[in-house]
Amino acid sequence: MNVLIIGASGMVGQGVMHESLTACDVDNIYVVGRRPLPEDDKRITQVICEDFKYLPQALEVLPKIDTCFFCLGQSSSGMTELQYRTVTFDLTLSAANALQQNNPDMTFVYVSGAGTDSTEKGKSMWARVKGETENALLKIDFANVYLFRPAIIQPLNGIRSKTPSYRILYQLMAPIFPVLKRFFPNHILTTGDIGVAMLNTVRRGYQSKILEVKDIADLARQ
Repeated sequence: MNVLIIGASGMVGQGVMHESLTACDVDNIYVVGRRPLPEDDKRITQVICEDFKYLPQALEVLPKIDTCFFCLGQSSSGMTELQYRTVTFDLTLSAANALQQNNPDMTFVYVSGAGTDSTEKGKSMWARVKGETENALLKIDFANVYLFRPAIIQPLNGIRSKTPSYRILYQLMAPIFPVLKRFFPNHILTTGDIGVAMLNTVRRGYQSKILEVKDIADLARQ
């Protein structure tokens, strides 16, 4: 399969990148980002788009894509709802619509988050906007759309968060992650779990379009 990763520098994006590189059924990996990544595998083609205002144009020139893993995200901290909606809803939908024009039979996987509000009416601003984004993606005419809602994520294989505060938190939690994972296997996900589960949505699909933590864990084990 030909895989496209948007947001490959983030923790989830790094996870699905790692799993794609180790998968024998992934032929080509296209990565779209603002800056080059230190990757030199011959299967990787990097497309640099310094201003995501031009993301649709960058996507239109790609060859046929079988799946897009949209892992791009930003914290809502310090943002107004309009600002957050611009970098979340508007950006995601512009990318999805551009891809659908040339790849209507592809699978689109969007990384949302636990607590996303599908009603779009709750008190949490970020949850409303994420819910609105999910609902809009489900209306786009792709072969399949899957919405991932992870919560606590354990980074593996040298993967690190770009957010300094998160890096400190993950370092502090590193000794207890294995214990938490053992006793709460359906509540703690690893970057590997999410990456494998994403690839498995393309390989075999899933019964639900919205995948909560337990669903992601189940799909990763298949």
